[in-house]
Amino acid sequence: MSYSAWIILTGCLVGVTCGVTGALLVLRKMAMLADAISHTVLLGIVGAFLVTHSLNGIPMLIGAAIVGVLTAVMVQALDSSGVQSDAAIGVVFTSLFALGVVLISFIGDNVHLDVQHALMGEIAFIPWDTLTINGVDLGPTAVWMLGGVLLLNISIILLLYKEIKISTFDPQLALSIGVPVVFIHYLLMTMVSFSTVASFDSVGAILVVAMLIVPGSSAYLLTDKFGMMLILSGVIGALSALVGYGGAVLFDVSISGAIASATGVLFTLCFMLSPKHGMIAKWFRRKKMQQSV
Repeated sequence: MSYSAWIILTGCLVGVTCGVTGALLVLRKMAMLADAISHTVLLGIVGAFLVTHSLNGIPMLIGAAIVGVLTAVMVQALDSSGVQSDAAIGVVFTSLFALGVVLISFIGDNVHLDVQHALMGEIAFIPWDTLTINGVDLGPTAVWMLGGVLLLNISIILLLYKEIKISTFDPQLALSIGVPVVFIHYLLMTMVSFSTVASFDSVGAILVVAMLIVPGSSAYLLTDKFGMMLILSGVIGALSALVGYGGAVLFDVSISGAIASATGVLFTLCFMLSPKHGMIAKWFRRKKMQQSV
C-alpha cells in the first residue's frame, strides 16, 4: 500500500473504533468522561513503561485499561459521596493526567514519549513504524493495534448487545432482571481505554476526544434506533477521516487537525439537515403549525 493509503486506513480505523464506542458514551450521557479517560490513560502508558521498560502495545493496553477503570471508579466514588458529577470528572481528570505528566520526566529524553506527542500525535509518521515478524514487514503497527481493538470492541458489543442496550436505556429495569449493570459499565470504560491508547500514537488525545464524542453526537441526530446509531457513528468517524485527510492535502495543514475539524463540519450538517432534529426541519414544522392556526 502507498504512504497515503496507510494514513487514510489508520484515520478510518480511529474513526470507526472511537466512533462506535463513543456512541455508547453519548447515549449514557457520559461524553465528558471520555475526555477524562482519553487524557488519564497517559498515566497508564507511563506506568506500563516504568514497569516493563517497553512501549510494546500489550503492556500499554493493560496499563490504559487499569487507569481507565480507575478513572471511572474514582469519578463514581466522588459522585456518590455528594460531589457534582462534572466537578468529580474535573478533579480526577486533572489529577491523574498531571501525575502522568510528572512521571514522564522520569523516563528520560531518549524514549519516544512526551506530552506533546501524547496530546497532538502525528498520523503522518504512522507508515514508518511497522510491525515486522520473521523479517516480514506486515505494515504499520498502529493499523494492527487499532484493528485488533476494533475487532475486540465489536465482538463485545455483539456478544452483550441486549445487555448493553437495556442497561443503557433503563438501568433500573436491567438490574431488576439480573443484568450485570456495574460490570457492563466498567467493561465499557475498558473499551474506551483500549480505543484511546490504540489511537494515541496515531492521532493524539485531542483527536481521540473528537472521535469519541462528535460522530456519536452526529449519529444521535440522525436516528432513534440503537443499532443504527452505532453503525452511523462508525461511518461518520470514517467519513471524517476521509474528508479531513483530503482537506489537509488540499490546504497543506495538520492532518489530525483537519480530521478533527471535519468531525465538526459533519456534525454541523447533521444539526442543520437532520430530518427529525435538524434546525431546518424544526423551522418548517413551526411554519406549518403557524399556517394551520
